[in-house]
Amino acid sequence: MPIINVTVTGKPDATLSASIAREITEITAKQLRKDPTLTAVAVAYLDPRHWFAGGKSLAEQRTNTFWLDIKVVDGTNTKLELEAYIKAIFEAFGQLLGGVHQESYAFVHEVSAAAYGYGGKTQEFRFISGRLKAA
Repeated sequence: MPIINVTVTGKPDATLSASIAREITEITAKQLRKDPTLTAVAVAYLDPRHWFAGGKSLAEQRTNTFWLDIKVVDGTNTKLELEAYIKAIFEAFGQLLGGVHQESYAFVHEVSAAAYGYGGKTQEFRFISGRLKAA
């Protein structure tokens, strides 16, 4: 369960996409304690001529960038965990892309358990069902 959307500059590259998915899944498991078997990663590519930072394209600046967007259930991670996650993400993309522009982004959206689910069931339903089974 989380869903992670990643956009990077460059041409589509299946090998790079697999490396990104693997690395991001590992970091998400380690830093945010999310089950890697339930983590989904979608990777998209954007031509660096169409991504601008400081008024100049990334192609002009001869650098790369990324935007990572992850959704997790609110209250499941501490501020320190989120901080460590964002730091690890930036380090990983620096290695994966050969350095990244300072204007690269990692967003962690904390959403209500009642408004977030997969397989047709909300996370709140899963939590309550698990508690009832334990009782």
